[in-house]
Amino acid sequence: MNYKIKYFGLGLILLYVSTFQQTFAQNKPSKPNVLFIFADDQRADALGVSGNPYIQTPNIDQLASDGSRFENAYVMGGNHGAVCAASRAMLLSGKSLFHVYDKLKDERTMPMDFAQAGYSTFGTGKWHNEKEAFEASFQQAKNVYLGGMADHYSVTLRDYDENGKLGEPNKKGYSTEVFAEGAIEFIKNHAKSGTDKPFFAYVAFTAPHDPYSPEANYINHYPDGSLPLPGNYKPVHPFAFDDLMVRDELLTDWPRKPEVIQMILSDYYALVTHLDTQIGKIIQTLKDNGQYENTIIVYAADNGLAAGSHGLLGKQSLYEHSTNVPMIIKGPGVPKNETFDAMVYLYDLYPTLSELAGLPKPTQVDGKSLAPILSGKSTDVRSSLFTAYRYTVRAVRTPEWKLIRYPERDYTQLFNLKNDPLELNNLAENKTYSSTKDDMMKMLLDWQKASGDTAALTTKVIKPLEYDPAKLTRKPDQWQPEYTLKRYFEGIEK
Repeated sequence: MNYKIKYFGLGLILLYVSTFQQTFAQNKPSKPNVLFIFADDQRADALGVSGNPYIQTPNIDQLASDGSRFENAYVMGGNHGAVCAASRAMLLSGKSLFHVYDKLKDERTMPMDFAQAGYSTFGTGKWHNEKEAFEASFQQAKNVYLGGMADHYSVTLRDYDENGKLGEPNKKGYSTEVFAEGAIEFIKNHAKSGTDKPFFAYVAFTAPHDPYSPEANYINHYPDGSLPLPGNYKPVHPFAFDDLMVRDELLTDWPRKPEVIQMILSDYYALVTHLDTQIGKIIQTLKDNGQYENTIIVYAADNGLAAGSHGLLGKQSLYEHSTNVPMIIKGPGVPKNETFDAMVYLYDLYPTLSELAGLPKPTQVDGKSLAPILSGKSTDVRSSLFTAYRYTVRAVRTPEWKLIRYPERDYTQLFNLKNDPLELNNLAENKTYSSTKDDMMKMLLDWQKASGDTAALTTKVIKPLEYDPAKLTRKPDQWQPEYTLKRYFEGIEK
């Protein structure tokens, strides 16, 4: 045997294999980055892309054009007035309301999975769950707010210290801007580092949650009186339920004056538009660093807000305005300029992002991946939705119908959402729809059983539906800045 020929042939084979491996590595697509942008208390209809002709949100609208929007996205509910705490716990754990409550300590979180898959994880903004859970979830941090409510002009922020722990709080500026600055700095530093690791960045804003105090340059961006009242505006809620004096409801008097609701909307929309501007800066940073196309961007909000609808101001109800939230996904594997009507939960985003990024399927979650919908392989992941607030309200909806049950009042509402999306015409006592009501009640019971919800749908002691709004009194809380004190609490003692 000619050993020279043999070794020469072997060398060619090794050279070929080496060249093939290099070419494959060069052509192999890198894992996508993930940028998760989370708003606070934003109604699903408070976006231009949702069909609202009055609000200006060009950057978020462009995200929807570059990606896909889910118009029937929901928070499952809350177990106390701070619905956002439960919402964030569900989102980050992928678990339902009855499996995670509002705590994340010792829970497996979405950023943990991404870190395990080789991602650089970063967090900034609002964290309404335990400090230890944040530190266990993120490798890097900047401008973190540990809490729920905050004065946007005076938010207390923490950075990681040399031990990877959140340090002492300090104040740096207007909340929306400092959170955006933290995200921008991270993106720039990640690009400069030259690392081939993808990133997972979680950016949780405190806007447009009240105080209704826009950044100074955005005050009067929407002049008072220029915005129409919600189509389901009411001066008072038509019946008593739960606690009509829960903190959010104290932000203006009863009956709700039309001109004051318009003032609230002017400030609320200004907060959203300022938020949109800062999001535009984050997106431009991605583009400037060549990372926009290979980044999955999610835009969502923790819960909706009444803002005058049904005589309410807050999110402590199960009407559409309080449970329906924005949800936009853009990036690799996501079709452009698509709108889906599938009924989804915020906590579906955990398995969805895992699948889109090529991570192992999480086994501990209740959420369902929306990737099959995005790829066109499926049109839905569930046929109905269940929502809950404390032990006082339960609701179930299908694409057409919605039933809301108030156990303490032995009262039921039934709405045809196709014909009555504003939930104004209660059909529960209309005999024509008695079979529909029965079917929806059975569906509600089935959801309770499947979810582990043990609340009775009729309590032993029934409270009255009637109440006197004139007897409700209010006072400002410690988070209201001078702007809102003068505007909404003039003459009321602190």
